[in-house]
Amino acid sequence: MLSNLRNKIQDRLTKDPYFAEFDILPQVEFAPPPSHIDADISLVWAMACAKALRKNPLDIAKKAAKVIEQLDEVAQCDFLAPGFINIKLDDTFLVEAARDRRLKDRATAGTQNKEKILIEFVSANPTGPLHVASGRGASLGDSLVKIHRALGIACDAEYYINDAGNQAQLLGESLKARAQGKEPPENGYHGEYLIDLAKRIPEGLPESEYGRFAMEEIIKTQQEDMKAFDVEFTRWFRESELHKEKALDKILDLLKKQNKVYEKDGAVWLGTSADHDDKDRVLVRADGRPTYFLADIAYHKNKYDRGYTKLIDILGADHHGYVPRMEAAVKALGKEPHSFKAIIHQLVHLIENGEKVKMSKRAGTFITLRDLTQDVGRDACRFFFAGRTPNAHLNFDLNIAKKRSNENPVFYVQYVHARICSIFNTAKEKGFEPLAMTEPGNISKQERALLSKMLWFKKTLETCVKDLSPHHLTSYLTELASLFHAFYDSSRVIDESDEKTTRSRLFTCQLVQERIAKGLELIGVSAPEHM
Repeated sequence: MLSNLRNKIQDRLTKDPYFAEFDILPQVEFAPPPSHIDADISLVWAMACAKALRKNPLDIAKKAAKVIEQLDEVAQCDFLAPGFINIKLDDTFLVEAARDRRLKDRATAGTQNKEKILIEFVSANPTGPLHVASGRGASLGDSLVKIHRALGIACDAEYYINDAGNQAQLLGESLKARAQGKEPPENGYHGEYLIDLAKRIPEGLPESEYGRFAMEEIIKTQQEDMKAFDVEFTRWFRESELHKEKALDKILDLLKKQNKVYEKDGAVWLGTSADHDDKDRVLVRADGRPTYFLADIAYHKNKYDRGYTKLIDILGADHHGYVPRMEAAVKALGKEPHSFKAIIHQLVHLIENGEKVKMSKRAGTFITLRDLTQDVGRDACRFFFAGRTPNAHLNFDLNIAKKRSNENPVFYVQYVHARICSIFNTAKEKGFEPLAMTEPGNISKQERALLSKMLWFKKTLETCVKDLSPHHLTSYLTELASLFHAFYDSSRVIDESDEKTTRSRLFTCQLVQERIAKGLELIGVSAPEHM
C-alpha cells in the first residue's frame, strides 16, 4: 500500500502546475521519520528537486506539502528546513497499510526479479573446526539468502570446499605426528582436534591416506556445525570437482586465446594491475603448478555458467587483497563489474568480564563456533552476529549474551513474542478473538506508534538487500520491541468491560507478533512462545 501511495504522490506532484513545466522530476522516495518528528513518513524530495527547479528547497517543500495534504490517505503534511516533508497518515489508511501481510507467506523461489543470485560464504579450509569468525560469515550469508528470498529474489547459498592442493598432505603429516604422540611440524596444524582425530584413524589405513581421512572427517564436522547453527547451503561445492573437469586448463586456454595473460620468468600471469590491483598475479607457477587464484577464476566461471547473474562472496577480514584481483578476473571473463560483489566482514572480539578473550589459531587455542554456540546459545550468536554491519569490528560480550534480561538484545526481542503468546492464551481463556483489523477510531498514542513502525518492515528488508547487511533488521526488531513494551505498559490489552477495544488491540498484537516472528526467522533466531 505504501508503494501505491508513493506512486499517487508522484503523479499528483508531476501534474501540479507548479512542477508541470519540468520534464523530469526526481522519484518520490519514502523514509521513516526521525524519532523526534511526529509523523509516519518523511521525504527529502524537495531537496532532490532544488537543483533541477532552481528554487529554494524550503519553497518547494512548502508547495509540495499542500499538494500532498489533499490526498485522502494523508491527515497532515508539514515541512521543515532545509526542505524536509513529513507526512502523518490518516488513521484508517495507517491501519490498512500496517496489516498488509503480503510478505508473510511469500514463496522462497524468485518470482519478482529476473536476477539469480549466488551467495558463497564461510568456505573455511577443511583443515580444522569452524571458528568464531566463520560464525559471523555464516550468519551474514544465511540471513542475506533468507531476506532475498523473502522479497521474491532467487538466491542460493554455497560453501566452497578447498579440498585440492597440498593441504591434505600437510594435514596428514600433522595427524601422523599426533598419532605418534609428537608435536606437528612447525608449519602444520596444531589444534587439539587432531589428538581426538588421531584416536579414530581406521586400523590399517596407509599413512599416505591420513590427510584425506582427516579432511573428510573435518568436512563432516563443519557440515554438522552449520546444521546446528541453522545454516543451510544449496550446495557444498568441492574444488576437486574443477580439477576432475579440467576446468583450470580450460579457463587458462580461454584467457590465452583472449590475450589476457602473459608469460614471465617461466610463469603465466594475469595483468590485474591494470584494474586497480597492486600487482599482476601468477596463474601458473614456473614449475607448472596452478595457483589458488586460477582455481578461483575457474570456480567463478563455473558459477556464471550455471546461470547465476550476480555473485556475492562473503570473505574474512584477511581477504582485502583478494577483492581487486577477483574483480579484474571477472572483467577478464567478460562479465559486468556489478555482477560480482565481495563483502569483507571484520573480526570478532570475544569479551568476558570486560576483557578480551585471547585466541591463537596457530597454537590451536582458538575458540570454535561449536564452543561459542554451546556456551551462549545459537539464538544469541545469530542475533549478535547480525546486529553489526559487516565492515565494523564486533565486540561480542559473552556475559551479556547469557543474560536473561532486557540488557540482552535477543532476549529483549524474543520476550515480546513470548509475551504476546501469553496475551493470546489469556484472551482465549476469556473468550476474546481479535478483530479483522485494528479499530481506527480508538488508537492510543503508543498503539499508533506501533502501527506506524510496522509500515517499514518490508522497506527494512529492502535496505538489508541494498546494503548487503542484516543489521538493519535487528535494529528494526529492537525498535519494534521497544515500542511494544511502551504500548503494553500504557495500554490495557484485555479489558473485559470493553470487548471492542480488547479485540482491536489483540489484532495489533497479532501484527507485532507476526513481524517479530518473521524478522527473527530471517536472521536464524527462534521465536519462543514461553520464556
